[in-house]
Order: sequence, then structure tokens, then C-alpha cells
Amino acid sequence: MFESPPFWMYILGFLLLLGPLITLHELGHYLVGRWSGVKADIFSIGFGKEIAGFTDRHGTRWRLSVLPLGGYVQFKGDMNPASVPDSDAIAAAGEAEREGSFHHASLGKRALIVAAGPVANILVTLAIFAGFFMAIGYPVAKDAEQQLTIAAFPEGSPARKAGIELGDRIVAIEGKRVDKLMDVQQAVMAYPDEVLGVRVERDGKPLDFSVRTMSMEVTDRFGNPSRIGLIGIQAAEAETEFVPQGLFSSVGLAVEETGRMTVMMVTGIKQIVTGQRSVKELGGPIKIAKYSGEQLSLGWLSFVNFAALISLNLAFINLLPIPGLDGGHLAFYAAEAVRRKPVGARGMEWAYRTGMALVLMLMLFVTFNDLVSLSPFG
Repeated sequence: MFESPPFWMYILGFLLLLGPLITLHELGHYLVGRWSGVKADIFSIGFGKEIAGFTDRHGTRWRLSVLPLGGYVQFKGDMNPASVPDSDAIAAAGEAEREGSFHHASLGKRALIVAAGPVANILVTLAIFAGFFMAIGYPVAKDAEQQLTIAAFPEGSPARKAGIELGDRIVAIEGKRVDKLMDVQQAVMAYPDEVLGVRVERDGKPLDFSVRTMSMEVTDRFGNPSRIGLIGIQAAEAETEFVPQGLFSSVGLAVEETGRMTVMMVTGIKQIVTGQRSVKELGGPIKIAKYSGEQLSLGWLSFVNFAALISLNLAFINLLPIPGLDGGHLAFYAAEAVRRKPVGARGMEWAYRTGMALVLMLMLFVTFNDLVSLSPFG
């Protein structure tokens, strides 16, 4: 029987998750904007009608809006929250209008302001992981050699079919060294029904095998399904211990973990685009609310760890080169740097319209996916 948290926990988890992450993202934009001498007219958490707010001494309106699905900083000179430029207004602006205007700032400053939001989310992820490694420790194999030594094969093992034998010790997968059983699992799970290169050591000699992973659907304690890859091995020893790390080593390990998660996200998107995974695996705000409530029910450690994953996802999505998102703005700035002049007004207008249409369609699609995945519908 699957567990199900009370409904209020989904709402609380969603607000506790996205509220701080969105705020920190927008604070990145805002603080770098202030540092760059650009005036912020509006700082909003959420979209739509204002619920509550105040205006500070710098003239910035801080507001909480009705739709908690994002946020924005509207700088001086912006036409709208998406920071779409009005070329005619920019060209006709007088001296007073140019002072503190985002679109009259230097190219470098504009790029830094836009990049600061996703960078803030990446820093949040790094801080959470580094904090875990310092406070709880990094998982280390008690006996690394035994963890990587094959003691048994389950029925239908792809590794055994490929020619790997009992007593072989796994040393690398896809050319990347593995040091513990967790490394093997992480290297395999994201690749269901794919051929992976596995290097083992047998009697002191390295041997290479091509193993096609089996695809298996598993469910967590809440009934959420996921498809993973397995090579069908059982280790001689699986025990690990958590060893607390110092500040510098924790930061280094946090960078490694963040990089690994980024590679997994890119791999997942690639698999969906190529048809190796179903588009049904894409999730939107409803699924985020569901998962956040479930993780909150497991305790603060699980919830904060999930927040690190979502924070990295927010950074990744915002850096996609889609007009209207941060990555789209950065792509235009890169083109401006190469051309030594801004992209034409007409081309930019159509690009922003197309980009915002794509974002809206994606939001509708993932929301539909979320609704279909709920038990009353599917």
C-alpha cells in the first residue's frame, strides 16, 4: 500500500519550495542590477494581481502576486516583466530616461544581470550539497574492492550474458572510473535499454565488455513510477559510511555532484527528444507540488535535498536559449557582441513572440501531463 501525505502538506511543500527558490533567483537579478547602477521598478514574487506589497526608498515596488508560479524583476526601461526591449523607445530616450535604464547599460552589465538569476540557483544547490557533506558526511565504501566485486548474478543478468564472470571487479563504465557501488548505480540507472562499455579486472588484467542494460520500472513508497537501467549484478559488500568533510573538500564534492546531476538532466532531455523516454515523464507545477509534499513528509533533510534538485532545474531551464527566458536574453547579447550591434527590432520581436509561445505551450503540456498522471485521471 502506497503512502499519501495529507493534502495540506502538498500546498505547504510547494510554497516552501518554490517561494524561497524564486525569491533567491530574482534577488540575483536585483542585486547585480543594483550593483550595476540599474534601477528596479518592480520586484514581484508570483504573477498577476498584487496581493500585498510596499515601495522602498529607492522607488522599487516589492509585491506578492496571486499566481505563485514564478517571479520577475522589472527594471527601468522594460516594456514588461519578460524584459522585452522597445527599440524605438530605447533610441528616443532622453538623458534622464537613460540614467539607470537596463537597456542603456553596457552589454557586459546586462549579461551579468540576466545571468545572475540562474547563477543564484546554482549557488543554492552547491550550498545545500556542501552543507550536507560537512554536517552529515560523504558516503564512502567501507570496503571499496568488495563493493565493486561481483558476488552473484540475478536471473537474466545482462552483465552475465555479455561475458562478465563472478569475481570480476568493475573498474570503469563508459570510460569513467568507479570507486564504489553508488558510482556504478549512478552510471547505469539513467540509461535503460542502452549499450554501455564496462571495464572489469579479472586476475589482475583489464577486460572490456559491451553490456546492454535492462529496462525496469520501479515505484517509490508514494507510488511514483520511474524507468531505470540495470546491468544485473550483486556486489560482495554494499556497506558504506558517512565521513564528514571540511569546507574546501565539501565545496569540491558539491561541484562534482552538481555536475553529475546536470549531466543526468541533459541525458534525460536527450532521451525524450530521441524517443528513448516518454514525454509523459515531463512534469510541471502540479507534479512539483506532489513531490514537494511527499519529500516534506519524509523530513527536512529529504525536502532540502529535493530543493537542491529543483533549484538546479530552475537554473537549467532558465538558461535554455529560448527568447523570453534568461538564456534567450544571453543568446541575443552573444549575437550583439559578435555583430557589434543589437539584433534587428523586427527579428527580435518575432523571436520573443515565438519563444513566449513555446514556453506557454510547454507549460500547458506539462500541466496536462501532471493532470493525466494523477490517479483519478490515469
